Order: sequence, then structure tokens, then C-alpha cells
Amino acid sequence: MTYLIIRLATLGNVAMTVPVVASLSRRYPNDRFIIAAKKDLGAMFAAMPNVEFQEVDNHLNWRGVIALWRRWRYHVDAMIDLQAVLRTRTLGTLMRLCGVHVTQVHYGRIRKHLITVWGIGAQQLPTEFDRYRDAFRRAGLKTDEEFTALPVNQAALQVVEERFGTKKGHWIGVAPFAKRKSNMLPYRVTKEIIDQLTRRDDTQVFLFGAGEVECEMLRQWSTVFPHTTSVAGQLKLNQELELMRKLDVMICMDSANQHLSSLVGLRAISIWCATHPIIGFQGWKQQDEDIIQRHDLRCRPCSCHGTNHCRYGNYACRDIQAKTIIQRIYE
Repeated sequence: MTYLIIRLATLGNVAMTVPVVASLSRRYPNDRFIIAAKKDLGAMFAAMPNVEFQEVDNHLNWRGVIALWRRWRYHVDAMIDLQAVLRTRTLGTLMRLCGVHVTQVHYGRIRKHLITVWGIGAQQLPTEFDRYRDAFRRAGLKTDEEFTALPVNQAALQVVEERFGTKKGHWIGVAPFAKRKSNMLPYRVTKEIIDQLTRRDDTQVFLFGAGEVECEMLRQWSTVFPHTTSVAGQLKLNQELELMRKLDVMICMDSANQHLSSLVGLRAISIWCATHPIIGFQGWKQQDEDIIQRHDLRCRPCSCHGTNHCRYGNYACRDIQAKTIIQRIYE
């Protein structure tokens, strides 16, 4: 059978599908799985022989929905909608009219809204991985939790080794940015962390980021601090993953780099500001003790994915000291 899996979202959201899709690829070697997601993310699925990646515009319009329906209506047996928005629901309805079996993920958006907006019923919700696995179960597919890491991409690894040389001492990754302000530490705190780490001669720090503004800022930081290299915008995704595989630890926000680290078995010390792990976005098999957050704020979480404003105007959730993070690294 041929299964169409749609996840039109950010890098981190697509990365969270990888452990589950890897399980399907291994358990059903005679079936074909088509992953429809935004461009340049196919590297995460390249090692899965029966998984085909197809690029789809993340800002899908209605004309695009019709085009996708025409592309796939006679070529897939089932569709699993891991986006569950109006556009993908419409595509699912059209596919059903052609006899395609369609299942949709249950995101529990109302429950999340009650927790983040009204502070009602704050308790651990199912993880995104659990929600994905449930969607596949309803499509008649069984999954497991055996995924540990993607296999090594030898070509990408060779590029990394040629560029950065043989690893000596400790290699630490720092990914200081997130999509929204409430998910990031203040720059002064991040720079203090980098300063403390790079005072040791046996430590090399790699700065991760994306986007023109982030790349330029990290490039400037790399010229200020010793033993610091910015790889923002310098590597392809498969090369970035192989560099992460060689790191000792990744320091990141509640962002995509937490999930990319999980794909290569790298421990990530994740900092959660406005968001909270109870919503279900913790990285695959990341450890609870590596989560750094403020437990004394009743207003957390105030958002599922972060926000660019604070209802109290002080962003108290970002008030995390650099020494707390440094201590966790050395522990």
C-alpha cells in the first residue's frame, strides 16, 4: 500500500515525525510512504528506503489544494493528515471522494487553549509523538519506540570533518534563537554562557541558527569570543546533523534544534520560557533533568508555541541565570 503523510509546518514539527516514520519504514518494508512537507527537509528521511519525500508549499492556497488532490488522488491508498488545518482537511475530504482512506491527528487544541490561556487543567498532555502514533494506529499501522538515531551520512560526515577537523576536547552547540521572543533567553545571558564556556581551552563552541539576521548576529559573536564558530547558514541540513552527532551537548531553547539533536542521539539542555513541556513538545527521549525552566511562575505556560508579547510586560519567564545553565552542562 501507499500512504501519504502530510505535515506542513516548521522544521521542528517535521523533525518530530521522524522517529515515528522510521518505525513505520522498518515495520512495513513492503509499503510505500510519501512524506509531504516544506522543501529542504528531505535529508531527515533519506536513509529510509521505502520513504519518498515530496516538497509542498508551506503556505498552501486553495489552488494548491486542488493541485495536490490531482497529483495524489489515484496514486495513494491512504492519507494521514498530521497537520489538521482547514486546507489539509479539505484535501482529505476530496481524497475521501476518490475512495482514499483518510485519518487525521487529534491535537487537543481546546485542551491546550484552556491550559495556556485560562490556566485550567494544567497537567501533562500526550506528547506530539503519542498523537502521531495514535493517528497511524487509526490508519491500521503499528509503531514502536525503538528509534535512537538516524544512520550516519558518510558523505555529509566527510564534509564536516574536512571543514572542522578532528574533534579535540569538548564540542558544545549553542542555538540561542527561537521563532518568538518569549521562547528566547535575553542576549546578555546567552553571551555570558558562551563567554564562560570559551574560557576553557579544551572547549569549542558551535553557534546554530537560521535566517539572515540570525546568521549575521552569530557571525559577529564568533569574532568576539575565542574558540567559537558560527555554522548558521553555512551547512546543509544533513551536514548540520552530522556535526551535531559529534557534539557533547546542545544548549537550545524550546525550538527546532532540540528535535534535530534528538535525531542523532545528542543530549539537549533545553530552556523553556513561556512554553512548558506539559504541552507535549519535549524532544524524543530527551531527559527531564536536562530541561531548564522557572517553576515559580503561575502564568506559565502562556502559549503553546510562544508569543511576541507578555501579558504582564516583564517577560519574567526569561529571567534564567547563566550559571544555572553552566552548572547543568558541567553536571
